[in-house]
Amino acid sequence: MPTLPSGEEPTPQRPPGLVLAPFRGVRYAEDRVSGLARVTSPPYDVIAADNETRLMAADPHNVVRLILPRHQAGVPGSPFQDAALDLARWLADGILVADPVPALYVYEQAAVGGAVLQRGLIGELGLAPYAAGIVQPHENVMPGPVADRRQLMEATRANLEPIFLLYRNGNGVAAGLVDAVAGGPPLAEAITADGLRHRLWAITDPGQLAAIAADLAPRTALIADGHHRYAAYLELQRRNWQRGAGPGPWDRGLALLVDSAAYPPHVAAIHRVVEGLVPATAARLASTAFEVRELPDGTRDVPEIRTQLAGACADEVAFVVAGHGRAWLLSHPDPALLRAAVPEQPAELWQRVGGTVMADLLFARIWGVADDERSVRAFHDPAEAVAAADCRAGQFAGGTAVLCCPMTAAQVYEVAALGRRVPRKSTSFGPKPRTGLVMRLFAEG
Repeated sequence: MPTLPSGEEPTPQRPPGLVLAPFRGVRYAEDRVSGLARVTSPPYDVIAADNETRLMAADPHNVVRLILPRHQAGVPGSPFQDAALDLARWLADGILVADPVPALYVYEQAAVGGAVLQRGLIGELGLAPYAAGIVQPHENVMPGPVADRRQLMEATRANLEPIFLLYRNGNGVAAGLVDAVAGGPPLAEAITADGLRHRLWAITDPGQLAAIAADLAPRTALIADGHHRYAAYLELQRRNWQRGAGPGPWDRGLALLVDSAAYPPHVAAIHRVVEGLVPATAARLASTAFEVRELPDGTRDVPEIRTQLAGACADEVAFVVAGHGRAWLLSHPDPALLRAAVPEQPAELWQRVGGTVMADLLFARIWGVADDERSVRAFHDPAEAVAAADCRAGQFAGGTAVLCCPMTAAQVYEVAALGRRVPRKSTSFGPKPRTGLVMRLFAEG
């Protein structure tokens, strides 16, 4: 590395634009496992504890053992070291095998019944600081999950699952090649329990790779899913440059990139459970700022609750608070209190973003709680949130479930374009990439 003036830290070179480079993917040897559906998993942050146990029981080589390692108490080492040892063993035993040449991977997710279709490219994303505007976030992150994912990458020297990015307004070259390649026989295929068929192809032709690179270079990408992992990518890169390592595999991270013009995403809400808050008390306090209506006995099942909430969300921001067998719809927030709690402009955007209104008005102003990891749990599935509110197990005391309105894709893009961020865990884009179909090692062997 060149000698720097005293006191200056080495900094990585910023990529010239949106870069998604080919790499030698590491994939399961299908003749060595019980089936790709049984060894792959959803992303780490949407796996409930009971589902994690089921995944581990499905196959001794399920990828969840790497992304959510469990360390035996009293034994030397750490969960991250356990994951690194398992990864090394699986590579040595031929359970996982590196592809022979670098490739971009076309990845397709399709509902067996035909209601869902998404295609994109998996490759090595050139890391850029947020200020560069090449990779645009829209959600805040919490330091705990960022450190957790960074330590896992450091220990395993690998990216075990891709983040999910969207781009739009391309000239169609990359999307056209994606669709053309998807017409051939796949490298790998699996149908998972949620009814999605996952297929993977490799693009290795130099001309096609060059055409994709030229199409993507002037674009920007929106982080749909993986804010904590992208922050971990940047933290890992910074730490390596600070120790004098210079350019290396930490300057890129594994990503799925989807053209949202060709394949519009589905955006769902992420819900909350406020630990220890009694639902009836939560509803009574909320009545100081919202119209509160208790849902009758016949509408306490979660599908009907979601129907009631969706109807209210069509007009303005709304919530359902639930738990202990009861549920209340919160709608029509008081305009003056809403303006005071959410003063950001443009008001027509921020005062309709459920995550912001929840954190700033409902939580901070009315309930006096912070939307953090200490006392508030996030759930992608509203039924799991309601069940958790009723549960009193271990150190969790139960509490109040808060079901939210989803943001629209247009709102997400507007937030990103403004250079702003909504509270952590405000959006859930789907379908999410399946973990374990293709992984990236820092040292390609």
